[in-house]
Amino acid sequence: MTNTPLNNGSSLGLLFRQVRDAMWARVERELAAAGHDLTFSQYLTLKTLGHGRAGVTELARAAQLHPGAMTRLLDKLETQGLVVRVVDPQDRRAVHVDLTPAGRALWSNVCDCGRRVHERALNGLDDTERAHLIELLGRVRDNLSSDAD
Repeated sequence: MTNTPLNNGSSLGLLFRQVRDAMWARVERELAAAGHDLTFSQYLTLKTLGHGRAGVTELARAAQLHPGAMTRLLDKLETQGLVVRVVDPQDRRAVHVDLTPAGRALWSNVCDCGRRVHERALNGLDDTERAHLIELLGRVRDNLSSDAD
């Protein structure tokens, strides 16, 4: 096998990083164009909460942030009236985060920005190619996440 860009591990990793960075940048541009002053991490947090209540650790993982950074991000979103932290009545040490009505209204608009970026990223791919790409990327992720050697 020759060392072409398609089988060079370094190029593969670089390509993944470039795709991720381009997606993040495009989402932030799309958000700004729609009049939303949100970072990509804030977008991911709202997206996660758009599916329902979540814990701080889960939100940090979804946004790829350190828990301390997530706490600061939640402070900003809470100050803007978009999220509320709720102490778990069963375990007062546990805190859950919910979208407020204003947060839900914002998410219903912001999620369209994400959809537009998703469609732009997959532009020119038919349904079969899209499904195949997602399947292949899932397999690559699973290969790298597996503990088996």
